[in-house]
Amino acid sequence: MVEQELLALIQQIQTRGCEEQTTEVKTARGGCPERLYDTISAFANQDSGGVFVFGLDEKNGFKKVGVYDPQDLQKKVMEYCEQMTPVVRPVFTVCNEGELVFVSAEIPPTDLTDRPCFKTAKGRLNGSYVRVGDADKPMTEYEVYSYEAFRKKYRDDIRPVERASFASLDRSLVSAYLERKKRDRPNLETIPIEQLYELTGITRDGQITMTALLLFGLYPQAYFPQLSINATCIPSKEMGVVDDMGNRFADTKHIEGTLTDMLKEALAFVRKNMRVATRIDAETGERVDIPQYPMDAVREAILNALVHRDYSFCTEGMPIQLLMYSDRLEISNPGGLYGRLTVDQLGKAQPDTRNPVLVTAMETLGETENRYSGIPTIRYAAKKLCLPEPQFLDSRSKFTVTLYNATNVETVTPAEAPAVLYGDEKGLIPFCRTPRSRAEILEHLAFSSSQYALRRYLHPLLQAGVIRMTNPDKPRSPNQKYYTAEGI
Repeated sequence: MVEQELLALIQQIQTRGCEEQTTEVKTARGGCPERLYDTISAFANQDSGGVFVFGLDEKNGFKKVGVYDPQDLQKKVMEYCEQMTPVVRPVFTVCNEGELVFVSAEIPPTDLTDRPCFKTAKGRLNGSYVRVGDADKPMTEYEVYSYEAFRKKYRDDIRPVERASFASLDRSLVSAYLERKKRDRPNLETIPIEQLYELTGITRDGQITMTALLLFGLYPQAYFPQLSINATCIPSKEMGVVDDMGNRFADTKHIEGTLTDMLKEALAFVRKNMRVATRIDAETGERVDIPQYPMDAVREAILNALVHRDYSFCTEGMPIQLLMYSDRLEISNPGGLYGRLTVDQLGKAQPDTRNPVLVTAMETLGETENRYSGIPTIRYAAKKLCLPEPQFLDSRSKFTVTLYNATNVETVTPAEAPAVLYGDEKGLIPFCRTPRSRAEILEHLAFSSSQYALRRYLHPLLQAGVIRMTNPDKPRSPNQKYYTAEGI
């Protein structure tokens, strides 16, 4: 910064009367302050960096007192910075106001691949700090590990699972998965089965992987009891407040199983516990039910939590949290945003992928599109119902999606109600009022992956009974057609 910017920053600090996330005030009237390491580390470990401002007395209302010797002060601060790993190179600015001299030291952010920045003598685990408001807090073991995992590209989604064997898996699910893999990859047909297991991430060095257990396990929680979803319905806007009957929770469930199982059960829990507003169409006299949350957005939020959570040994004891408050739905997963992605870039930039094998497998199974469309889908679904903007909160240890419920249901038209209630954003319900073949449905959906399109958009409507088969006894019949049930 230039001198005028430093003077403006000093004025801002005095006006607000506080330090902030990116500013730290030190007196430096009688000499260079001690213990600058913590703040240097904290500033270097945040994307915005930070600024020391020397020459204000925080204990005396940030009064201007000036520094003892600007040249010696810069030298001492540089010595502090050289005792960090990696070494920090501050940028100094010196200005004066009358006889008082002020100094700033801008601490640039350390590149993500070099974090955490820590005091060399204390070591990475004990010498790394993060900035929380105007305070410097020691990094947790997991926060340190998360940087290490990105830097060294750890593959926790395919780490071997001790004690697990093929007897732990549903072999029919494994076989069906491999058949799908080979469908568009003829070269896989000639590969020996053991090698195919390794290539597809089912085994690693002959051992069952985390991905295989999570997708095909008979009971994954036998090995990792907390790799699950804790779903809770709370009758108020905050935890701990009881309802008129003295209940803290209106409903609670510990959801287990494979990722697919947990996704279905979590969606069922939300449907069961959310309120549904009813309105009568003035023209037709028909009843229209509008749920609190657009289920398409709920599905994407839960799915993202399942496939993008951290599956390292540091977080294997932490379940996903699904909390339904009276005014909002919060879904939190262990592990913050991975790599260089920031909250502002969600849905706009292609992210680094924490669990690439797991995500690819879920795409093969037709559960996810893997085109980075989840966040835009969540935002669009909320906007369509005129709901408040969904909130995305990231820390190094946790990522939370907050959906606010429908408080303005009168803006939803009867024509939009099926899409909201059943997650039919592609309009299959009106499209199938005339019986349609698979080919016609796929052409209507306009997706390159036919398996994904059918599993994602058609199958949930079949399970809900709103779309039916003309020949239900032969679901795979080439002459099969699909039609919208009466009354929908």
